[in-house]
Amino acid sequence: MIARRVGGLGVVNGIDVHREARTNGLSQDAASVEGRRIAVVHDWLPVYAGAERVLEQILNVYPEADIFSLLDFIPEGQRGFLQNKPVTTSFIQRLPGARKKYRSYLPIMPLAVEQLDVSGYDLVISSSYAVAKGVITGPDQLHVCYCHSPIRYAWDMQNQYLSEAGLTGFRGMFARMLLHYMRMWDLRTSHGVNTFIANSQFISRRIRKVYGRESAVIYPPVDTNTFSPNGSKNDFYLTVSRMVPYKRVDLIVEAFSKMPDKQLVVIGDGPDFKKIKALAGPNVEMLGYQYPESLVGYMQHARAVVFAAEEDFGIVPVEAQSCGTPVIAFGKGGVTETVIPGETGVFFQEQTVESLCDAVRDFEANRGRICPERCRRHADRFSVARFRQQFEAFVEREWAAFKSPNPVEDLHLAARREEALKESA
Repeated sequence: MIARRVGGLGVVNGIDVHREARTNGLSQDAASVEGRRIAVVHDWLPVYAGAERVLEQILNVYPEADIFSLLDFIPEGQRGFLQNKPVTTSFIQRLPGARKKYRSYLPIMPLAVEQLDVSGYDLVISSSYAVAKGVITGPDQLHVCYCHSPIRYAWDMQNQYLSEAGLTGFRGMFARMLLHYMRMWDLRTSHGVNTFIANSQFISRRIRKVYGRESAVIYPPVDTNTFSPNGSKNDFYLTVSRMVPYKRVDLIVEAFSKMPDKQLVVIGDGPDFKKIKALAGPNVEMLGYQYPESLVGYMQHARAVVFAAEEDFGIVPVEAQSCGTPVIAFGKGGVTETVIPGETGVFFQEQTVESLCDAVRDFEANRGRICPERCRRHADRFSVARFRQQFEAFVEREWAAFKSPNPVEDLHLAARREEALKESA
């Protein structure tokens, strides 16, 4: 999707919203954004991570918006990405253990998000990978959902989730019943969303399969100013990830432990850290959590960044390319849209040690064809500025169509919107 600002609304895929508004009898008063109240609803706020970077940029586009979330445990001094605003939270905020074990309250999260009162707002934007899109809105409110994914562990990743969690027997049966309920609720609440934005083509396909809805694709923002090339490459490989099962850091560590002539640096922390460290050979250095400045330095000087997860988008591979560093990645999910095989990295097709080792050898044999400048140019497609332009243009076009006073002519504008959605896919 190509977007640029035009007089405060925008052009998306060649559609000038002002011109469309005039053509379809939409007055400037009807299209005006003055006096409009905006709510942004996010799933939960325990830390500043990938989804919160998207939230940050949504708030930069709409700084007047109020923020809602099931819970908020972001400490003082780290709330800059929220513009130091207060967050309206749900009753889960006050439940025992909510700070660290909030996921255990999944069964009541649908109820909690439905209690968030956004009835006084004209425009509701949800940033959702779990339940945020389930916030209740009325017929005179426009609800735009930026969907990181339908609930992964309730849909196509259910069996993987249950296996990794070790849920068998009665506990497994209870979990399956709960996830069945979550699927019904998730599908029902999709009808309360006026329009979806997906964070990748991969998620757009999942939205179509799960909800039967079309969606535009606007890739998440990457801080290409901070993640920039700096100097020559060293001999070590790098992986950066939270230590949880689906990230498959264990696979990377095990593979490099079988290639003792190659050095691997592992950055990240999480519940599986000790288990993964036990797999590490002498050529694998486990650094744990690193401050952002240190992380950028490692990423700038790594020979390649290794990524083994099947992600919805995957921000780390884009950050690596933004530093001029190629990527060796598992070739499924969002990474197939962010890495160009043979030009900015290589893929391995199975999540096995043997497949990853083959990919590393292939990279070593052909690394001369991968140019750091090409990696950087490709990463610029995912810049913060581009995200803001595309997101604002899309939302304002949806707002103009939603506020159109002419129902007959509005059908024409709706048809143009559908064309734009297909072009963005």
